[in-house]
This record gives sequence, structure tokens and C-alpha cells, in this order.
Amino acid sequence: MRIIQTTQSVKIPSDVHVTVKGRVVKVKGPRGTLVRSFRTLQLDFEVVKNKKNTTVKVTKWFGKKKQVAAVRTVCSHISNMIKGTRLGFQYKMRAVYAHFPINCVISNEGKTVEIRNFLGEKYIRKVDMYNGVTISSSAAQ
Repeated sequence: MRIIQTTQSVKIPSDVHVTVKGRVVKVKGPRGTLVRSFRTLQLDFEVVKNKKNTTVKVTKWFGKKKQVAAVRTVCSHISNMIKGTRLGFQYKMRAVYAHFPINCVISNEGKTVEIRNFLGEKYIRKVDMYNGVTISSSAAQ
């Protein structure tokens, strides 16, 4: 059974600017710019500007259950993009092993991680970080 119309909206803070063109959402904030494409989803996007606030309105017409669920997912993605451009994100990673002790070394002034003895291999894996990403070891160890 198809649902005639499903609509959800995301409020945009005053220090964030959002543009939508061809189902590609671009969010500019104090910490940078994020771009995400939703071209595979057949949804309608609209930026609504009122005197008080600005919202992004996501609409699906005549959608089935899984297609309607995509509306909430897209709104969550947009709100996470807004959060990332305003506050940023911090990820914590822990290296866990069962038999072979993994050794992680931070090098190149916090821009590269070298992973040694992964599954007992002699190969040293080097992972370079993107621009703006820094790595630090926790002091609690």
C-alpha cells in the first residue's frame, strides 16, 4: 500500500547555510563544508526560509514502506552534517587482539598510524589521515 505524501523537515541554525541542487545537499558552517548526494533516492528537497528560521523540507510522494523510511534517514543525515559543520566529531578507536599483540604507532606529527603485527603479519600497514584530522594517544594507558 502506498502512502500519498510523507514530509519531514530539519531546522537550520542561523550560523549554517544549506543549499540543495539536484538532490545534492551542501552544508556550510563555521568548521567547514560538507557535501552529500542523495541522487539515488527519489525525494523532493526544498529549503524554506521564514522570518524566524530556515528549514529543509524532505518529501516523498506515493511511497511504499521502505521508500517512506528513507525520508527520516535523509533528515538524520542532514542534521548530522549540520552538527559536523558546527561542532565537529571525535572518534575513539581501540586496538583489540586475541593472540597476536597489535602495535599501533602514531607518526608524522599525528598524521599517520602504523599498524604492526596485525594477525602476526610482518607487513607494516600505514594509514594516512585526511586533511584536518589529527591522531592522539590517550593519556590513560
